[in-house]
Amino acid sequence: MTVKVVLPQHLRTLAHVTGPVDLEVSGPPTQRSILDALESRYPMLRGTIRDHGTHRRRSFVRFFACEEDLSHEPPDSPLPDAVARGAEPFLIVGAMAGG
Repeated sequence: MTVKVVLPQHLRTLAHVTGPVDLEVSGPPTQRSILDALESRYPMLRGTIRDHGTHRRRSFVRFFACEEDLSHEPPDSPLPDAVARGAEPFLIVGAMAGG
């Protein structure tokens, strides 16, 4: 199954890509399976989106799909059908802080 992933600019630069990334994911796409495929294909991204040891999402990184914030969903929850079909991208966004 091919899933489209949109990375923030600084991670696109690090991974040497210019646009959305198409990833092959086996089984139903989940946050974990997408991040595993992304880190496998682009090893320079390991540790930038989630912690090396715990694999927990980094504090200032958010996940979105189909206009929904999925950042606090369990990592093995199936993503929306539109993401699984490739109709909608899985977005990895750098969060803003401050006031």
